[in-house]
Amino acid sequence: MKNYQYRIVLVFFIIGLIIILGMGIAFSVIPGEKSNAIIWITSIALIIYAIGGVAITIFTQKKIIDPMSRMLKSGTIITEDDINDINLDDSAKTIDFREEIRRLNEQKIQTDTILEHMTDGVISFDLDGNVKYINHTAMQMLDLKETDTTFNRIFSERKKAFQGKDINLEKIIYLDKLASSEIRIEHRQSFFNLYFVVIKDESNRASGVLVVIQDITEHVNLDNMRKDFVADVSHELRTPLTSIMGFSETLVEDDVDEDTSKHFLTEINDNANRMKNLVDDLLTLSKYDHKSNSNNATDFDLGELAKKCKENFDVECHKKNITCECLVTMDVPLVHGDKAGIERVILNIISNSVKYTPEGGRVDIYVGYVHHDAYIKVKDTGIGIPKESLSKVFERFYRVDKARSRQIGGTGLGLPIAKEIIEQNNGSITLTSEINQGTEVTIRIPVKKEVKVNE
Repeated sequence: MKNYQYRIVLVFFIIGLIIILGMGIAFSVIPGEKSNAIIWITSIALIIYAIGGVAITIFTQKKIIDPMSRMLKSGTIITEDDINDINLDDSAKTIDFREEIRRLNEQKIQTDTILEHMTDGVISFDLDGNVKYINHTAMQMLDLKETDTTFNRIFSERKKAFQGKDINLEKIIYLDKLASSEIRIEHRQSFFNLYFVVIKDESNRASGVLVVIQDITEHVNLDNMRKDFVADVSHELRTPLTSIMGFSETLVEDDVDEDTSKHFLTEINDNANRMKNLVDDLLTLSKYDHKSNSNNATDFDLGELAKKCKENFDVECHKKNITCECLVTMDVPLVHGDKAGIERVILNIISNSVKYTPEGGRVDIYVGYVHHDAYIKVKDTGIGIPKESLSKVFERFYRVDKARSRQIGGTGLGLPIAKEIIEQNNGSITLTSEINQGTEVTIRIPVKKEVKVNE
């Protein structure tokens, strides 16, 4: 570009030199008394010089400056027509220049594509706070509109949405301690980390601000779940431990009769078993969480396994006068999975149905085959589960009736463990229920792949 600037200056210099020489010649040949003629000639020369200057300026603006300006504008992609509009010669430098434009063009398209499809939001501002670039993710995260084109409209005017946090552009740019800062905000029940980075030019001076928005909602929820889990485990262990300590201290410090002593020892034993069951469930859950549980997958008959599990509750069902039947449809293929784990799940589901079904109730177990999956359905006429609790029954330590669950020895981990086991066997477990109408749990497990059944 510098060569063309020099050429333009040279052209103007030559034109001016020609006009001056012409005026000198005119002064030398025209008599002094003919001043009007001299003025006339000078005026014509100046007009010609002005017209020539304007023409050259227009030509330069249209053929060189305008195409280059379009190239330098932020966010503009240079097309082949734009490159051809730059009226340069065909020298090697010009060819290299055109190739460099095309290369930069390709890089910009790639960069825009990457930024547009990032899971993080990206916004770029200039020093005046005007938006230079914003991707679609950022607009969705912060619920931005097309009119939100400045830093103040996006951040400063949204203090209420951002819990009153003061996000100031000048502080970020001019205070060293905030030159690269991180702010956590909560917006519409979602959590975001905002990373503010000052953009610097080649002179190491601030030229703008880049904001990266990261959605950390899942991390925050997991952290809260971890804290709740630790609190729940501590509470569940502390309750039986307190009972054990209380009964044992009474036995050590006081003289008690044989019947009282036997009662205290029974309570200590029951609470110790409760703690053992809780620890066993926690260890089991941990193994499945880390996928460290050895999954000895085998082929087995789900119908036979269901019948075997049902027999374990015959005595208890007889005591409560509960009718419990297991119905297996014909032609159920063998399933492929962890037999021991799936047996544990079936036992847990039937156990819950028997526990929460009043005397004289009914528990039905169905085993069948549909859409490449074998299924087992356990349906009871028990007390049911409230609608607001259905979405939480697979959460760890969640109990619909905590007092009753503790009374019958529940740990609140049975269904979460069942869900982990079934999902790691590529199956699914669903639960439907109505209060005082009973509960229905359906487990689906893929059948052996080699088996083909006409559907």
